[in-house]
Amino acid sequence: MSTTTTTPRPSYLDTLEPVLAEIIAPAAGEIDRTAAYPQAALDRLAQVGLLGLVSAKGVGGLGEGIRAATFVVEQIARYCASTALVVCMHYAATAVIEAHGPRAVREAIADGRAVTTLAFSETGSRSHFWAPVSTATASGDSVRLDARKSWITAAGKADLYIWSSRPLAAEGMSTIWLVPANAEGLRVTAPFDGLGLRGNYSNPVSADGVIISRDAILGEDGKGFDIMMNIVLPYFQFMSAGCCLGMMEAATTRAAAHVGGTKLEHISQSLADLPTVRAYVARMRIKTDMVRAFMLDGLDALESGREDAVLRVLEVKAAAGETSTEVTDLAMRVSGGAAFRKEVGVERHFRDARAATVMAPTTDVLYDFIGKVACGMPLFG
Repeated sequence: MSTTTTTPRPSYLDTLEPVLAEIIAPAAGEIDRTAAYPQAALDRLAQVGLLGLVSAKGVGGLGEGIRAATFVVEQIARYCASTALVVCMHYAATAVIEAHGPRAVREAIADGRAVTTLAFSETGSRSHFWAPVSTATASGDSVRLDARKSWITAAGKADLYIWSSRPLAAEGMSTIWLVPANAEGLRVTAPFDGLGLRGNYSNPVSADGVIISRDAILGEDGKGFDIMMNIVLPYFQFMSAGCCLGMMEAATTRAAAHVGGTKLEHISQSLADLPTVRAYVARMRIKTDMVRAFMLDGLDALESGREDAVLRVLEVKAAAGETSTEVTDLAMRVSGGAAFRKEVGVERHFRDARAATVMAPTTDVLYDFIGKVACGMPLFG
């Protein structure tokens, strides 16, 4: 007698389903064509409480964690990776605020009244996001921020930035601040016009003498690196993997549907009747399922405190990012010349998937870190 059981579908995914069907999926093509910000999706996610997914129940949120955030981002990425990245950054930034931010801000996020994002990468240190060169200078109860941030997702659209700088006075690599996006002296310096993820508004932002309260510090002076490694990195790594997985699922499904429905009339066969084409689709399916299994195992490792948890955190984005480029490339190949047309729906995933390998921490940086762990070497120093 079978005793197998299935895990109940989380209620937050049920809540997400109509948002995907009614808002996110219909708008995805237009967002890609016009590089428009997915404001309607963010508004609806706020209305149904999903912007407060990782906010504590005590402040009105859903009280979920990395696993839920990863699953939500994955589902959104199946339809619109730009929207998925905006939500990814919001959840990662919210996790920092949950740990160190004021209650009023936490309540605003949980209630859907504030969208947050990370402001780490800088022109001076590029993808080495853990090493800001921007400055914070104290003057009484105030702090002056000066910076040239290179990529801030939802720049000019989010309400709050989780901002990194060099420490005020303490030892350490960085300090983290909560900065309102409408602070005087903040300026989005260029619009985003990229190959993929065209609606994520990942723009450079300058800070010229931005004045904030000294109370806007998150955590302790000089302890920003710890926040990045212990809070931001796990959230970002797994949600990035989820985003890649969503694109892989979409590309695999679309490619399989295309080859199954496209006929070679002169021989009365579909493209799927060709063994070579089926083999390519099989590779896509296997690669996608492998990434899912690896991601789920990594979440288990992180949540259980398994000995290999740190390694899995480092590996998951590298594995998903590299594999997503392979799977979406195969989707283009099996779909042939039709893949270059928008209506097949493959080329957008192909373009969007390229970002994961070069988004900090880049795949090459992660390979270096993973190699150090495998060789018993310290990650830094």
